[in-house]
Order: sequence, then C-alpha cells, then structure tokens
Amino acid sequence: MSQVVIYTRNGCMQCKMTERYLAQHNVPFEERNINEQPQYVDQLKAQGFRSLPVVMPANADPIVGFRPDSLKALVG
Repeated sequence: MSQVVIYTRNGCMQCKMTERYLAQHNVPFEERNINEQPQYVDQLKAQGFRSLPVVMPANADPIVGFRPDSLKALVG
C-alpha cells in the first residue's frame, strides 16, 4: 500500500474527519500539521492549495477537503 501524507491544522473538523476515515479503513498515513510544522504552509501555497485538509497519495492526485468518495480509492 502506498504512503499517504495528510496536511492538517488545529481545530479543523474536515481534517479530523479525514484522519478518522483513513484510520478506520486502515490506510497508513503521515500527518503534517501546519500549526506544529509551519514550514509546510509556503509549500502548500506554492502548489496552489488554499484550504485543508490536503491528502497527497504517493501515486494519485491530491484530495482537498473531506471527500469520502475520493478517499475510497485509497482503501486497499
């Protein structure tokens, strides 16, 4: 199964729902919280992202927001 990186921030309900969905479906992921790791803010902005969460699968297009329909593709 490919590695998934999820960019989140504190107090983000969609971020928590996305993390919960991935955890419940046993999709391994690495969380990068922009409140705790602000170095990722500029990187995300440079890529055109303006909202969170951003889910970046290793071999697929990024998913922005809580999108269970799109996250379903990550479930093995």
